[in-house]
Amino acid sequence: MPIESKDQLIEVKVQTLQQIFNSMDPSPFHERDLDREAEEFIVSWAKEHSSRKPYKLIVHLGQSTDQPDSVRILTESIRNYFSYRAEMNRRELKQLLHYGWISLIIATVFLGFCVTIAQTVDPDLGRFRPILREGLIIIGWVAMWRPLDVYLYRWWPVHRLGRIYRGLSKMPIEIRTS
Repeated sequence: MPIESKDQLIEVKVQTLQQIFNSMDPSPFHERDLDREAEEFIVSWAKEHSSRKPYKLIVHLGQSTDQPDSVRILTESIRNYFSYRAEMNRRELKQLLHYGWISLIIATVFLGFCVTIAQTVDPDLGRFRPILREGLIIIGWVAMWRPLDVYLYRWWPVHRLGRIYRGLSKMPIEIRTS
C-alpha cells in the first residue's frame, strides 16, 4: 500500500533558476517577481489540489546551479512573492466586501423608495396602476442584484485564491538537478 504524502506536490521543470523569475525585474533574486508563466503554472497546479493541505514545490533543473544558497534564495523569493500576492488578495477581498456593503445600503434604500412610491400610486390610473406598482417593485429588487451577487457568489473565488497564495507562501521548496 503506497504511503500518502502529507504535502501536495507541485513540480516545475526549468533549465536554469533564472527562468522562474521575471527577466524584466532588476531586483535581487529574493525580491524579484516570478515569471508570469511560472506563477500561472504553480497557481494552476495548486488550484487543482485542496487548499487545506500543504503544498511542496519541486524544481527540476536542467543545469546544476553554481550558487550554494540557491535553495534558500529560491525559497525566500517565492515565499516573499506569494506573501505579497496573498496580501494584495486580502486587500482585494476587503474592497469587494466593502463595495458589497455600500451597494447593499444603496440598494436597500432604493428598494424602500420604490416600494413606498408603489404603495402611493394614484388609484385613478385605472388599469395602468398595477403595471406601474409591479414595475416599481421589480426595479427595486433588480437594484438588489449587485450586493447579492457580491455576497452570494463573487467573494468565494477571491477568498479561495487567497488561501492558495497563503499556502504557497509557506511551502517548502526542493531543487533537483538532472
